[in-house]
Amino acid sequence: MRTIRVDTSAATILLTEAPEPKVRDRRTGEIAKDAVSGEALMTVGVVYIEDGESSLIKVTVPESGVSEGLALGSPVSLPGLAARPWESVFNGQQRHGIAFRAAAVTPAAFPAAVGATA
Repeated sequence: MRTIRVDTSAATILLTEAPEPKVRDRRTGEIAKDAVSGEALMTVGVVYIEDGESSLIKVTVPESGVSEGLALGSPVSLPGLAARPWESVFNGQQRHGIAFRAAAVTPAAFPAAVGATA
């Protein structure tokens, strides 16, 4: 499937869920690994705000891409954010969605308010 790069330059992204290991198999507790590097993967929850609309999304990042100093409710940056549509059959039901992946999650600053004076 095609991967679509997401331009985050006009967005505000806030951390809503702390990084936690991405589980590959819930029955065994196996942690998901990157197919190329073998590195453990983490997920973070964020609210993505752009053009007056917001979406809650989960983003997968490699463990080495999780920066120190992340605080819930604070702005973050997601360099290399990409979206990939997926579909599968689970228990006989067709399921589909969009998976988000970034190279890292790092602290960021709130954008300057439009029309603000210093």
